[in-house]
Amino acid sequence: MYEIPLFPLNTVLFPGMPISLHIFEPRYKLMVEECLQSGNSFGVVLIRDGVEALGPLAEPHMVGCTAQITQIERLEDGRLNIIAIGGDRFHIRSLSHDKPYLVGVVETFPLDHGDPEIIETAGERLRPWVERYLSTLAQVANEEQLEPYQLPDDPLALGYLAAALVQIPVEQKQTLLATDEASDLLTNIRTIYRHELPLLNVIVQHETREDEGTIFSRN
Repeated sequence: MYEIPLFPLNTVLFPGMPISLHIFEPRYKLMVEECLQSGNSFGVVLIRDGVEALGPLAEPHMVGCTAQITQIERLEDGRLNIIAIGGDRFHIRSLSHDKPYLVGVVETFPLDHGDPEIIETAGERLRPWVERYLSTLAQVANEEQLEPYQLPDDPLALGYLAAALVQIPVEQKQTLLATDEASDLLTNIRTIYRHELPLLNVIVQHETREDEGTIFSRN
């Protein structure tokens, strides 16, 4: 077990995924500076109860993800823009309020990988759903989609990317982050995509009909 500064947020960070943060509160500017000096990570945890900023320290969920700062932009008024990358999952064993920010005594919480063949198969079954979701999402956003060859080959990397991309409530993402077994994680994400993709298709069809109606009304 080890100590780590905690940053309660209204978001869930997954291993290998980036997070961009605008740091303006003195307590978190202090936390970031200490992480930069030591080279250590901080922990991103979803807020269970409380507010993200300018209030008492929020109560976090007990499973979070470490974040290693990779880029920093210092602004003239002392605010900071940072980019960090998700590292290891952890489980909070105890909390300390001795510093201006929250500190946790945590234990690394690795996934149970189980049978590699099962994980590989689960990843292969998830991939086409992610590709279809990205293609449909690109239509909604009017942007270029992430090409299939850009998706990670590693099943778990694909799973965490899929979990980060899908537009579902943060509580649902927290459940994914806290999943014990790798095969369960990939299967659960696939189930979510099977549910969300038809809903996204309905949005696309609705927006297409609205656009067509607008065009005809102008004529």
